[in-house]
Amino acid sequence: MVLISSDIITRKSLKLLRYVNVFWKMYKFLKKSQWWDRDKLVEYQLEQLSRLLEHAYENVPFYRKIFDDHGLKPRDIQDLKDLKQLPIITKDDVRNNLSKMTARNFPRHAIEYMNTGGSTGDPLGFYVEKGATEAKEYAFIKSMWDRVAYHFWDKSVVLRGYTVPEDRLYRHAFLGRWLILSSFHLDDKTIPLYLKKIQTFNPKYIMAYPSSITILAQYIKSRGISLKLNLKALLLGSEEVYPFQRQLLEEIFKTRVFSWYGQSEKVVLAGECEESTCYHIFPEYGITEVVDEKGRDVGYGKAGMVVGTSFLNYAMPLIRYYTGDLAILSDEKCGCGREYPLMKQVIGRAQDFIVTKGGKLIPLTALIFGQHFKTFSKIRQMQIVQEEKGVIKVKIVKGLDYTKEDEEEIYQKIKSIMGGELDVFFEYCRKIPRTKLGKHRFLIQKLKIPLKTHFE
Repeated sequence: MVLISSDIITRKSLKLLRYVNVFWKMYKFLKKSQWWDRDKLVEYQLEQLSRLLEHAYENVPFYRKIFDDHGLKPRDIQDLKDLKQLPIITKDDVRNNLSKMTARNFPRHAIEYMNTGGSTGDPLGFYVEKGATEAKEYAFIKSMWDRVAYHFWDKSVVLRGYTVPEDRLYRHAFLGRWLILSSFHLDDKTIPLYLKKIQTFNPKYIMAYPSSITILAQYIKSRGISLKLNLKALLLGSEEVYPFQRQLLEEIFKTRVFSWYGQSEKVVLAGECEESTCYHIFPEYGITEVVDEKGRDVGYGKAGMVVGTSFLNYAMPLIRYYTGDLAILSDEKCGCGREYPLMKQVIGRAQDFIVTKGGKLIPLTALIFGQHFKTFSKIRQMQIVQEEKGVIKVKIVKGLDYTKEDEEEIYQKIKSIMGGELDVFFEYCRKIPRTKLGKHRFLIQKLKIPLKTHFE
């Protein structure tokens, strides 16, 4: 995989070039393994798990202590159910034991420090195997994007967290095949330029944060703009895609929304396929569990904690790691023919819930985005802030035709669901700040939500 900018060969590009063989080896493997039957996939997982646990026990002090404290040896984990003998680890465990979780058999020059985006205000630092972990990750992403016929040489617009020169709003990369637009400067002043650049560039794909491309789509719809593009798909990740976003985006761009789910920590990866909007979980990437607060499987159709054991990163293994997300598994079999486990819905992070006066947790999809609001077409940006139980502030950047009646629609529809369990206030502003990675957060939850409340 050649990652060379048309402007400059970056350090990151050179680093990845050194690991091109790692990429191709994994990519070729995935082209075959995606069609394996369930038994063969489980057999592969058990082989990888055995290797990972032996490595962790021998080289990672943190896991050696866990095994010893529980009277276990790696050989005691014979199947996927046995894995539950090990405790779930959290982000706080990683923060408090970073050096002890780093493998001793990896020299300092072979590991790289990374961190999560910290969109919830609490970033997490961790180590990966320099170059190799990222190369494997790209192989999975490429395998996933093959489902919508993506090729490296296809022209793509990128509206994610990539930086651009301070005096410009865009740049080209990968020998001119990518047009990178700044997601940090997306507003009414810059969007006309963005649309002109997109139209002239004529991409086959747009890679974007759902929130960023939604702002673009709302602008297009509110002004009746017609884009003449031949898009094959919108490739969306790093945020949940809400139903209203999918509907709007497919209407405006006249193509398929294709989204995926993953984390910076690289423990679980899942993406849609040609036939379905269910997330297909990669079993080759690691072991994914959806469990309750005691670590027990919740089964199909019920919300649970997403816990992952990654096969990608031996420099700092994450075994039974709670991602902070909640999801629902499906027992359906997809028509695409892959025997991958299916995730029906990613509900969001533990902090992506509204707390009512009675202490119930309500996801944004149920409260806002699962409903049909005519007002959405008249809003440029929306954000909900909760600082007090049972009280929310709805921050809105008005669109061209927004009126007092639109505020009343939002108020009445929330009240119709929540009754007196939620007090709603409105605040109008000119701009809603984005995160350090250029994302837009729909909810700023300042209450600390106890984990157990998700399962009561």
